[in-house]
Amino acid sequence: MENNILQPEKVLYTGKTHTTGGREGASQSSDNRLDIKLSSPGSAGSGTNPEQLFAAGWSACFIGAMGIAAAQMKIKLPAETAVDAEVDLGMTDGAYFLQARLNVSLPGLDTETARAITDAAHQTCPYSKATRGNIGVTINLI
Repeated sequence: MENNILQPEKVLYTGKTHTTGGREGASQSSDNRLDIKLSSPGSAGSGTNPEQLFAAGWSACFIGAMGIAAAQMKIKLPAETAVDAEVDLGMTDGAYFLQARLNVSLPGLDTETARAITDAAHQTCPYSKATRGNIGVTINLI
């Protein structure tokens, strides 16, 4: 372990993409399952943007982490579980930064149980770990 960065004992999966043109380009995965146009946020372009892709990936991963947390607590995660992720691209003093909100819906669960699940998920979700201490993150129960 160098600089307190964990090294995996086993790599489970490697996502590979090839991107050209930056925010006005295109990105394609090595297995061709992802093939998208990219556009800058707020532009007239027809593609998605990195902030939307990050929000989609994080929310999907977070739901998986909540499922693991719920199973460990012997609780069934509601079928209607949803995460509305919001990733802001901001600027301060000429420097770009991100901040995020995960708005979590766990219908049918009481607030205390829902908070326990989201707190546990936020500790184990790889996206949450990657952003911890690097960007502002708020988790809201809706």
